[in-house]
Amino acid sequence: MVVLRKKLEKSHNSDSDSVLLRPDGAVGRGQWRTVERQWQRHISQRTQPRRPTTPRISTSTRRHASSAAAAPSNKLRNAVYGTGLVLLTAFGYLYITDTRASIHQWFVVPTLRRLHTDPEEAHHAGIRYIKALYDFNLHPRERGKQDEAGDLKVEVFGHVLNNPLGTSAGIDKDAQIPSPLFALGPAIVEVGGATPHPQVGNPKPRVFRIPSQNALINRYGLNSEGAEYMAMQLRERVREYAYHNGLGLEPESERQVLDGEAGVPPGSLMPGRLLAVQVAKNKTTPDNDIKAIADDYVFCVEHLAKYADILVVNVSSPNTPGLRDLQATAPLTAILTAVVQTAKNCPRRIKPAVMVKVSPDEDSDAQIQGICSAVWASGVDGVIVGNTTKKRPDPVPAGYVMPAQEEKLLTETGGYSGPQMFNRTLSLVEKYQYGLDQGPPEKASKPERSTDNTKPQPKSQQAPPSASNDQSHDRHEASTQRDAQRLKHLTPEADAESQQPLIKLPERHADNSGIESTSGTSVPVPEPSSTKTVQSTSDSIAPKTPSPSASGPEQKVIFATGGITNGEQCLQILNAGASVCQVYTAMMYGGVGTITRMKQEMRDTIKMPSGPAQSR
Repeated sequence: MVVLRKKLEKSHNSDSDSVLLRPDGAVGRGQWRTVERQWQRHISQRTQPRRPTTPRISTSTRRHASSAAAAPSNKLRNAVYGTGLVLLTAFGYLYITDTRASIHQWFVVPTLRRLHTDPEEAHHAGIRYIKALYDFNLHPRERGKQDEAGDLKVEVFGHVLNNPLGTSAGIDKDAQIPSPLFALGPAIVEVGGATPHPQVGNPKPRVFRIPSQNALINRYGLNSEGAEYMAMQLRERVREYAYHNGLGLEPESERQVLDGEAGVPPGSLMPGRLLAVQVAKNKTTPDNDIKAIADDYVFCVEHLAKYADILVVNVSSPNTPGLRDLQATAPLTAILTAVVQTAKNCPRRIKPAVMVKVSPDEDSDAQIQGICSAVWASGVDGVIVGNTTKKRPDPVPAGYVMPAQEEKLLTETGGYSGPQMFNRTLSLVEKYQYGLDQGPPEKASKPERSTDNTKPQPKSQQAPPSASNDQSHDRHEASTQRDAQRLKHLTPEADAESQQPLIKLPERHADNSGIESTSGTSVPVPEPSSTKTVQSTSDSIAPKTPSPSASGPEQKVIFATGGITNGEQCLQILNAGASVCQVYTAMMYGGVGTITRMKQEMRDTIKMPSGPAQSR
């Protein structure tokens, strides 16, 4: 113990061995234990041999070595993942933006209905979505070059159209998306109807779906932002076209486009396409003041004519009080005459054509004859047959019992549109074709009736008279010369296209029996039937619009709308005498791929072997 105390005294100054002693020099028992443990630890560290130190490898060095070894495999994996992602994105873009994709009909349309239960809000949302997608080049479009084959070409107002399909007014009421609509494949896009001054239309709700019938009832009441707003939209579109095609933004650039010097129709701004602009009167304009009503239409024409290829005068909306009364011969003639004269004064080298849109409910012989007389007297270029109807057709298929909710919706006020209107549209096209074929009233002659009480066929259904090859050649030459005169503003390529053979529409084997009219007399036109067969052929014929003769007036053009939902129905309408079929409700239920689908169905029907085609 004495030895231990001496050693402690020698090392008490060191940091590791120092202890606290009492003032009297005595050490406590607890302190002694602590001192012993520290000393033993100190002795063991000095007597234990040192281990050789090995150099440490830093963590960063090890990580670098492992990364270098795995670098080739990581690069390969990243390349595979990146390539797959790019391919998946490209495929998704091509698929979603293709109108042939079934996702548009079976996913997009039902999703819109679920997100927007109100049909009008769903419609406005669809307009917003398409407009936004178009700004980023993500909009749906018709891919491929099917129309370039020329198998569906038709000639309308001197223009050779890529196909005989169009969209009706109401889809784009204020000309917000004409270009995206053209991208879906139609040759005709109709915007409007535009009123002289903005109006909100009828109170909401004003649109109702009938899903079991793929039908709609609407009472919009011609809601519109006004003619000036639409003119601003269309002018901006012309200016953008001029700028992107290197013509600049000067007023002279706009004039060049509107005068056709850019090589495209001034309305559609696309070869083989035409833009129709529908005009109407304001709801507040007195119904008995024909002068004021005519001024409404003239105001719209003055603002919109130079941006349109076709002007459409709407006198058939069932949701504007007193509008359909304007289809009487005297007021209709006055209104149409004023519109035609204003269109002729349009500050543009190529004047727009003028058409009148008539109601499907005015279908008696006297009413049709009066409208035809007004068309000839005013100089209007054609008629759009059909609009929504105040009548409520029977459900399809026959005997189908509609749900109670849909039965209740049928009592809503408004115009009905849907597939059930097809037979009526087909019948009206045949009647108007026959009525317009008679020519102006002063030159019209009653068809001769044979002694065997058989009723004569209309011109569109009569068998062509036997003629020599020279006569056929002269007829085609006359058509080519007329096209050359009317297409002077188009490019040489478009002029060459006008000389190509146009679509040959299948002929139907139909019983040429008369149709009993509401007035009790029969009109000598074929009986319409949704089950009539269509015969396909591969031959080509002259343009759908006959060439005018030197002694007779030029034949009027007919567009048809109402209940047309598939390609075979479109062929039947064209065979009945129409030049273009327009769709509206079919697109609301079928989505943006409706036009592409109908054109393919038309091609499939035309390519069928000779003989009746099975009704679908």
